[in-house]
Amino acid sequence: MHMSVKEDLGRMAGAENVSDDPMTLEEYSRDFSFAPPHMPACVVKPRDAGEVQGIVKLANELKLPLIPVSSGAPHLRGDTVPAMGGVVVDLSLLDRIIKVDRPDRVAMIEPGVRYARLQEELREHGLRLPMPLSPRSSKSVVGSCLEREPHIIPKYHLDVSEPLLCTEVVFGSGDLFHTGEAAGPGSIEEQWEVGRRQKSPMGFQTDIYRVLQGSQGTMGIVTWATLRCEVLPAVEKPFLVPSQRIDNLLDLAYRLVRLRLGDELFILDNHALASLVGDTPQEIERLSDDLPRWMLFFNLAGYEIFPQERVDYQEKDISDIAKVLGLAINPEAVSGLGAQRLLDITRKPCEDPYWKLRYRGGCQELFFISSLADIPGHIGTFRECAARARFTAPAGTYVQPINQGHGYHVEFQLPYDPASRGEKERAREVYLSAADALMNRGAFFSRPYDLLAEKMLNRDGQSMAALKKVKGIFDPNHVMNPGKLCF
Repeated sequence: MHMSVKEDLGRMAGAENVSDDPMTLEEYSRDFSFAPPHMPACVVKPRDAGEVQGIVKLANELKLPLIPVSSGAPHLRGDTVPAMGGVVVDLSLLDRIIKVDRPDRVAMIEPGVRYARLQEELREHGLRLPMPLSPRSSKSVVGSCLEREPHIIPKYHLDVSEPLLCTEVVFGSGDLFHTGEAAGPGSIEEQWEVGRRQKSPMGFQTDIYRVLQGSQGTMGIVTWATLRCEVLPAVEKPFLVPSQRIDNLLDLAYRLVRLRLGDELFILDNHALASLVGDTPQEIERLSDDLPRWMLFFNLAGYEIFPQERVDYQEKDISDIAKVLGLAINPEAVSGLGAQRLLDITRKPCEDPYWKLRYRGGCQELFFISSLADIPGHIGTFRECAARARFTAPAGTYVQPINQGHGYHVEFQLPYDPASRGEKERAREVYLSAADALMNRGAFFSRPYDLLAEKMLNRDGQSMAALKKVKGIFDPNHVMNPGKLCF
């Protein structure tokens, strides 16, 4: 990197927060995805929104690519791998929990905040934030929300944007903007004085925050966000529902979500579940052999008013529904796996190594949104593609109801040994061929990463043209994460 650029960045963020050390750059140059590796020119770690804005304005002057990164390693999706060099903007030093409001159930945080620290702070206020399924310990909470990662409490997933509310963003143009009701009138502090908590994400006109979600850092850099939290339960009782078939578990999940019964709820196949609870490859293989083919997990929760009565009536209702479907709910253990143990695992970030990497050391995720009726067919299509590619490693399957059951996140996890070129190539072949086959039968890839972005967007030229027009408004010089999506 040209020394004058490094000096300019050092004056903005502090010389100690700018690095072009080759070992540091190597860490940001690749991940576990199939995105081709590329070294950045340097890494800068701003400390506040003013420094972020200064960096973006400098990038516009010099036409310098910026790659925003809020989460720590390991990365799995290729969105933080530079496509053409440039400067990595590491947001880990923006790590303040700015405000927690118990009456309105809102938290305002910066992008460097991780789940463990936030949940601990929220617990002191009697709150919690619905999380994705066992996120890695280094995962940015704001980053997860911007990626629209599904959380595991579908009854609280009212909109695809949940739990994200308002944001402060520095667009690629260098303009600082507040989305939702945070836009005004008045400053944020003045809004607090009159009792406003930046809870409504809908703005006065266009809902700009929807442009940010799923954009993979191509529109701007978010410097804080408000999130909708939920009340901590007073009483809980988790259950496991085993089955050798997924169709009856899908029927049960549909009924529970439709009737708003239970809090946490998801379905895993035996290998995904074994990877989640096992610590070593040997233990994962043993658990995978012992566990039933499919498992539905749900948790009943009672809150401040009649908590035990709430749990008891829900348990009776669910037991009756399950019997009609030929299923039995188990509050204790199935094949040695305790329901309480699984609840404890889902309540906190994953300890290293990340659970999707434990079996073979590498993993490629393939996920999409599906209707309920299409899920069994999608699973069959994926297995056919894996068989054709002679992919013999057991791929895990995870099904998560979203939007209160209006859609379903379906995820296949392809484990491979990163040191084995053959395994990685077979995983890549399955990844691409299955994506094509699944798109052809109606799977909706709402969050396409690395190699899938071009595949998906090329199928709809009008949407691509619209996205490029929006990009030209918010990032006219195309400095934000170039080479991602269709930009």
